[in-house]
Amino acid sequence: MSTGLVIVESPAKMKTIKKFLGSNYIVDASMGHVRDLPKSKLGIDIEHGYEPKYITIRGKGELLSALRKDVKKADTIYLATDPDREGEAISWHLKTALGLDDQKDKKVYRITFNEITKNAVKNALKHPRDIDMNLVDAQQARRVIDRMVGYTISPLLWEKIRRGLSAGRVQSVALRMICDREEEIAAFVPEEYWTIDAMFKLDKKSELKASYYGKEGKKAEIRSKDEADKIVSEVSGGDFEVTDVKRSERSKNSPLPFTTSTLQQEAGRLLNFSTQKTMRVAQRLYEGVEVKGHGSIGLITYLRTDSIRISDEAVAAAKAYIGENYGSAYVSHVLPTGKKNSGNVQDAHEAIRPTYLELTPEKLKDELGRDELRLYKLIWNRFIASRMTPAVYSTTSVRLKNGEHIFTMSGSKLKFKGFLAVYDSESEEETKADLSAIEEGERLTADKIKPEQHFTQPPAHYTESSLVKKLEEDGIGRPSTYAPTITTLLQRHYITKEKKNLFVTELGQAVNNMMVKCFPSIVDSKFTANMEYMLDSVGEGKTDWKTIVENFYPDLEESVNAAKESLEKVKVADQVSDVPCDKCGRMMVIKYGPHGKFLACPGFPECKNTKPFVEKIGVKCPKCGGEIIKRRTKKGRLFYACENRDCDYVSWTKPKKET
Repeated sequence: MSTGLVIVESPAKMKTIKKFLGSNYIVDASMGHVRDLPKSKLGIDIEHGYEPKYITIRGKGELLSALRKDVKKADTIYLATDPDREGEAISWHLKTALGLDDQKDKKVYRITFNEITKNAVKNALKHPRDIDMNLVDAQQARRVIDRMVGYTISPLLWEKIRRGLSAGRVQSVALRMICDREEEIAAFVPEEYWTIDAMFKLDKKSELKASYYGKEGKKAEIRSKDEADKIVSEVSGGDFEVTDVKRSERSKNSPLPFTTSTLQQEAGRLLNFSTQKTMRVAQRLYEGVEVKGHGSIGLITYLRTDSIRISDEAVAAAKAYIGENYGSAYVSHVLPTGKKNSGNVQDAHEAIRPTYLELTPEKLKDELGRDELRLYKLIWNRFIASRMTPAVYSTTSVRLKNGEHIFTMSGSKLKFKGFLAVYDSESEEETKADLSAIEEGERLTADKIKPEQHFTQPPAHYTESSLVKKLEEDGIGRPSTYAPTITTLLQRHYITKEKKNLFVTELGQAVNNMMVKCFPSIVDSKFTANMEYMLDSVGEGKTDWKTIVENFYPDLEESVNAAKESLEKVKVADQVSDVPCDKCGRMMVIKYGPHGKFLACPGFPECKNTKPFVEKIGVKCPKCGGEIIKRRTKKGRLFYACENRDCDYVSWTKPKKET
């Protein structure tokens, strides 16, 4: 009887798969990558075809020895790492590290599955293949280029700003996006505008609101109180004639099934999960959790995907479930379609969906932890909703005339729930004003007319969810990179998070300024998106990976050398402040720490005195006349305050000299 060895990446997945296979199979876990580029040096032979110099990862020696013993026991080896380019590369490294090319008496195959179910695993074993070197090379290209960026630029950041800093190909673009948004917000000048609402009481309980539109054929923009008051005086006391009533229906389409990006966005918005937490919890649901009566089972399909495709079996199961539980009117017979903004769909994966539709969130409420249950419910509901018919609303729009002035009002009422029976994103108002009784030709008298002043608002700060959306829209990074990119920026103290909003720290601003000045192409979103496209083309077998590296490195090297020269020209001793050291009298110098600038005594290590750095901005406090200074919260978010500690003036936005 022949023995098969199946090698997966994680112990959780190993445990789940073991119960699907009989005693003729050994299942082992590689614990992720087993080989990588060395940490101590670049690890790429620039002079000889940019060949990577891989080494065994420290601590993986014993694991590889154990795997080699199991290789000896097996006749057939199945490399069953994750179904993406990273997983393909891990399988290739395993094959090399275990010397499987030299095992002439053994068969070595690559197998993949998008869900860890008995059928999927058994089917994968029936359809083994060779390692896809196009996918391996796509991963190698990314790894090599990312290493080149990190290991050539980071030392400059160490020298110019602070030791321990790093630059990354994707993280530098993401940091620039956040910095650019901060600059937009800081430069924003609010503009005044006014709205006018007419309120009508139909009875003691019902009140309708009509909003000012303008004069016949022209929408008005009210920019001052005088303009608003003039309009209010002209319409006060007069009747409002209903000149037009339009009744119709509108449909709200069901949502698309989840991709990695949309799952991270919705989990952030509805569950308040960070991108990293979303991926961590989803990983557990994918690899396998203990469920009574089932053992360890994978509850969702593979979590790194930008595809909205659904298997025929899953579509059929969803239709049957919806028909049985909601009725045939709720079953959609249209397959989901969505526009991709950039790049190629990741390896033709399926969307993220539940693997066992019959295991509803209700059935698993006592089996899963709180976070697992909440994310599973979100995925389960979203998938079912994606296979349901649209919601239908009855809508009414009304136009009213008072003299030469036009007011409008609109209302909608839910007529057919459709997918909203399962998935209400909590932002949907099911019923607005009921205008069914309004008829053309009616004359109404306003109970009150209310002018209201407003100011335009600056762009919103990025949240993790909105940054992921922007990265995807611009073609920056791929499903596997969104969460680690944001996590790295937070860990490096380049950005900070308060509530859901992301703010750049002083350190992050300094790093971004240097990157924009010295490496404009690295932080250019269009350049990075084009690089992503080229790297994807390697995975499709259209481009040789070394061609991309050969074209990329000389320009990078030239930029690094130019930056070294320019930085040497501008490099001076630490900037001397006008603040004397309390302990030794030397004039203190400005240095960078994890959260930005601080003052330090130049007599270090004899004198270790440090003080906060106070930066004045040339604006007087509107309350007491003192100087306004820049300050930072404990998390690093910038705010402005009066230098006088007895004054309570603070502001998130930079005060202007003019009132």
